[in-house]
Amino acid sequence: MRTTAAPLDLISAPEASHRLGISPASLYAYVSRGLVRSFASPHDPRQRLYAAEDVDALVKRRTRMRRPTVAAATALDWGLPVLQTSITQIKDGQLFYRGVDAASLAAHATLEDVAGLLLGFTLQPSSHRFPAPDTNNPRDFIGNAIRLLSTPASKSETLACETSAILRLVAAASTGSVPKSRPLHEHFRSAWKVAPAAGEAIRRALVLCADHELSASAFAVRVAASTGATLRNSMIAGLAALSGPLHGGATEIVRAFFEECERGKSIDTARIKSAAGFHHPLYPEGDPRGAALIDGLPLREGDRAIMDRIAKASGGQPTIDVALVMVERAFSLPKGAAFVLFGTGRTAGWLAHAIEQRAQGTLIRPRAQYVLSETA
Repeated sequence: MRTTAAPLDLISAPEASHRLGISPASLYAYVSRGLVRSFASPHDPRQRLYAAEDVDALVKRRTRMRRPTVAAATALDWGLPVLQTSITQIKDGQLFYRGVDAASLAAHATLEDVAGLLLGFTLQPSSHRFPAPDTNNPRDFIGNAIRLLSTPASKSETLACETSAILRLVAAASTGSVPKSRPLHEHFRSAWKVAPAAGEAIRRALVLCADHELSASAFAVRVAASTGATLRNSMIAGLAALSGPLHGGATEIVRAFFEECERGKSIDTARIKSAAGFHHPLYPEGDPRGAALIDGLPLREGDRAIMDRIAKASGGQPTIDVALVMVERAFSLPKGAAFVLFGTGRTAGWLAHAIEQRAQGTLIRPRAQYVLSETA
């Protein structure tokens, strides 16, 4: 399902140049470098109009660069890049794993394939004995995963075997059974006893969740790995960060909202406009992961109507959080499956981030600016 993005605020060349404090020639140079989007005027094809949000973003960036303390303070809040990585890139509204479009990979690849791409080597079967999960309830996913990852790795295990073992331990944390040699999407389909079509949707979901640049959980993983923590302990750091409602836990908020609408509860317009899962700062024109996952799903008519209503009211499009909940609801997966798929898929990227950070050999230790507390 695709929805119409909110119309862009377009401004003239003189206005764009004025906001940026540059000449028209410099503005055209910014356009050629892809920093500002340019469009033909609907009223005069000879005239070009410019995306106001691109211009304003450049103004904010320039202000930050002129004030180092401001740049540093905002870098950790969707701000300037703070780490170098060769794993994932978000560019022009698309997501790339090692230069390969993630949405294209989702059409055919398994999570194991993508893990190999992100890591730079092929996963190998592990001979390590897997402990049994405590329960098969997706709601216990985080606790089970932390317990399973707390078991030490075999000292003789290769990196290719250890990463494979970690990925399968995380997958086991919500199903009550240990994955065998089958692909992980088939493991979930079998454990949850759902139709083959669900297996395909699960496969796509796992691939699309595999990594997302320097997300909060990936940053937590890298901080842990930078201290020399083991791969398993670094994954635990990622799971803890993912559990928050502003990250992976957003799927719980999305589900609750859809369930309220389904029960006929009156939802005010303001809440519809700000509904969780319909805006992403990195994708002003829509999350490509959400579109790639929702397209082709056998959506419930009620869910389709709710999404259309929110999209129309908010001008946003469904993000990956909404798409995961749609998979859960479309195939009657256990409650909490959306979060499980997010966490299992993202483990592949976390492993790549941990290994890349180790190779860089630096401790992540930013400084804090002391301010006097008002309650002191």
